[in-house]
Amino acid sequence: MDDIDRMLLGELQQDATQAYAALGKAVGLSAGAAHERVRKLREQGAIRRTTVDVDPAAVGRGVMAFVLVEAGSWMGDSPTKAALEALPEVVEAHIIAGPASLLVKVRTPTTEELQASLRRLYAIEGVTGTQTIVVLESFFERPVDVRGGGSPERPSPPEPAR
Repeated sequence: MDDIDRMLLGELQQDATQAYAALGKAVGLSAGAAHERVRKLREQGAIRRTTVDVDPAAVGRGVMAFVLVEAGSWMGDSPTKAALEALPEVVEAHIIAGPASLLVKVRTPTTEELQASLRRLYAIEGVTGTQTIVVLESFFERPVDVRGGGSPERPSPPEPAR
């Protein structure tokens, strides 16, 4: 993956509906060359899917919570994955190291529905407990930084006034 591929990915993260001509122009390629590179990025798995970023509150899923799921055994097996995938309110699930076995992101319409979701999570075989953090407000969510390298460049602090 070179810098042009990274620029294409960045452009697509901003607007995946762009025409290949616009993508090519943004990164200095022809429409055909941009199309070919995007096709290869899909084949390589760098682009997993093209989707729409829906505002959860606008569709009645304004309550967001992160749930630490404690378990008595390894939770990375297929039955656990299938049980989590069967819960539509679970929008992310991650095997983690730390105080719990899984970190699950849940979106529901109300706190009452969140409570019902926690009951369903607790009913999954192997789950021994949960700890829930309810999000009051999100400052921002950002896509993956595709520029590569270490941490993103930070602007230099302003010069002190004299």
